[in-house]
Amino acid sequence: MSESSDRAEAKLSSLNWILQHPMYQHMMNLEVGDSAQVHAAFLAYMDLSEVRQWKEVLAVRSSELQLVLLEGREKEGAPMQTILPLPVHRSLSHRSIRHVLDRGSPMLLCAVASDSTLVYQRMTDGLVTPDPPAGPFQDLGRRQHRKRRHQH
Repeated sequence: MSESSDRAEAKLSSLNWILQHPMYQHMMNLEVGDSAQVHAAFLAYMDLSEVRQWKEVLAVRSSELQLVLLEGREKEGAPMQTILPLPVHRSLSHRSIRHVLDRGSPMLLCAVASDSTLVYQRMTDGLVTPDPPAGPFQDLGRRQHRKRRHQH
């Protein structure tokens, strides 16, 4: 009997590893009042720090927005970036984006889906010219793109 209860406890413990993680507990202690946003912030934290190997990833509280923001460096010596993690069902206002951009560091919006899929979008203050496409391209000219009319 005790062996089965030990297995059940171990299974429950493995399911609750997020709740026991020190960074998750730190985020909960920031008291933003939105557990879904805290969960989204934690998933973004794990992705950035463990998968993408970002440096100095920290969780900070935004009192104005009542959100957990992340700050980190994409690589050693890179500028600090602010990440705004949000569940996909949560709406976002221009004021919220402006507040994060006004912090002075580059901003990433991280949309977190219910299946834990993360999508990052770089946000800028104003328009940014895109980088040119990479790769060897050849201009084929207009004639080769037109469809030929077949006469019957």
